[in-house]
Amino acid sequence: MHVSDHELGCSDSDVEEEVVNSSMVSGRKFSFEELDMSDGYDYELPVYAQCQLMDKVGLAEGAIRELSYEFQLYVSTFLTIFLTREEVRNKILTLETNLVKENEKFASQIAEIHKHRRTQQERERKFDLQYHRTIAEALDNHLTAVQRDHEHISQLEEKRIRDDAAREEAKRKEKTLIEEKLCKEKIKAEEEARLHAERAEIDKAAAEAEKQYVEGKRHAENQVAELAATKNAVETLRNGVPRIETLGQVVPTRFDDKKHVSLSGRSMTRASKNALELEKKRLRIYEKLTIENGALKESSDQGNRRTGQNFNRLIKTIYATVENVRTKADELFNLISSPEYPHSISIMSFAEKVVFNCENSQKSDGFIFACSHVIVLVTSKIPLALDILLAELNRVCMYTVPKYVEYSPVLFQTREAYFKAIGYKEIYGKIENTDSYVERLSSIMRLYGALVQTEIGGFQNLHGLKEGWAWLARFLNSLPANLYTAVALQHFLEMSGYALYRRYRNQFEKLLRIIARDFLKALKEGNSDSVNAKLIKVKTSIINYVESSRFKKEPEGLQLRGHLDSNDFF
Repeated sequence: MHVSDHELGCSDSDVEEEVVNSSMVSGRKFSFEELDMSDGYDYELPVYAQCQLMDKVGLAEGAIRELSYEFQLYVSTFLTIFLTREEVRNKILTLETNLVKENEKFASQIAEIHKHRRTQQERERKFDLQYHRTIAEALDNHLTAVQRDHEHISQLEEKRIRDDAAREEAKRKEKTLIEEKLCKEKIKAEEEARLHAERAEIDKAAAEAEKQYVEGKRHAENQVAELAATKNAVETLRNGVPRIETLGQVVPTRFDDKKHVSLSGRSMTRASKNALELEKKRLRIYEKLTIENGALKESSDQGNRRTGQNFNRLIKTIYATVENVRTKADELFNLISSPEYPHSISIMSFAEKVVFNCENSQKSDGFIFACSHVIVLVTSKIPLALDILLAELNRVCMYTVPKYVEYSPVLFQTREAYFKAIGYKEIYGKIENTDSYVERLSSIMRLYGALVQTEIGGFQNLHGLKEGWAWLARFLNSLPANLYTAVALQHFLEMSGYALYRRYRNQFEKLLRIIARDFLKALKEGNSDSVNAKLIKVKTSIINYVESSRFKKEPEGLQLRGHLDSNDFF
């Protein structure tokens, strides 16, 4: 079979048409010149086949050869298309990779730009901060200079005011010294007049006693003479010889007794008139209540003991916390107001148990201040309880009045009698020693000092700072300087000095200077080494209190705590 050139040309065009159609499917026109068929895919016709195409063959053999050739063209076209798609895919992947790298590079550049921007902003912020700091320092230096100028002006003004005040104080002191000198001269004249009057009275009493003695002696001598004459007459009648005997003289009334009688009318108590009147007023109320309670105790002695036990239990369990003080004050007020017990007995038991529990020297200042808060809370509602409490304090410790009883062998037959008069206790028939008495004295004065300075918002202290100031003035004006009064003054100042200073300021400091100048210098040594040691200790404590300005510092335990320290362990 012979294939003509026309048929071959048609077949070639068909093949090219198929190739064009295949390239249209892939979206790109590829030329065979770009196709590399050297990758192991050599599909060229064998030489014998090419040679045979030129030979004469039969129809069937020619058809087979034509089909084989078409198949080879199809396979080659398919491989071309496949390889072209792989190349396109590889290029797409390459482009995508490049695009991702470009995006990453762009993102890194954007990050660098942001970082640079932040760095620039931070640099600008630091510059602004430094600028503002420079302005602030300049302003501060200017204000400091202005303030320094104002302080200098203020110091000059204060110095001028101090100089004026010093001149005024010097004038006032000079005037005070003149007044004190005149007052001392007046007191000295009055004292000399009083002593002169007393000497006149004593001389008059002595003259009367001497006159009575002379008259008694003359009368006795007359009686002796008459008796001797009678005896002589009897002897003369009996023996005929006169005999004279001298009999004993009659002893007249002792002069010391007359002196005792005359001096017993003069009071040995040193105190201001107002203080004694207040004490008498409280004692009258106290005695009246005691008489009422005496009749009631006979009817219900067991109930009265139970009342005292209840008051003692409540007072012993007082602690220096706000809640405890409020609770105990309410319980004590309810117990006093309770109709179960007589009102007078309840008030008396309250006063006695408060004083009894505070007499113990081992009680801390916190307990004393807490008790003073309870006293103010209760007595602000029951004023009679305050009068009874003060009367009990005056009865137990006379320095709370304040007053002092001088020793006189004429008024007191023994030293024990004098000790009882000034407050010493008799225990099992013996007078307590001075150490025990001084400890009780200090405890009572601590309670009194804490009471006068206690101030509670919403409640009135009926015996407050005004009374404490009056006590201090009466004390310094009336009482002598000795161991007992020095101890009382020391503990009163330690408990109430802070509040008195805050209220009276310069006036209180003047009183402290008077104490250091006059009272402490008037302290004299006692008769024993133990008394001298106590005097030195008390004197040193008062001097340290004044010189270190402890009155400007709040005493320990003055402020009530919010809770007990033991609650922190739970």
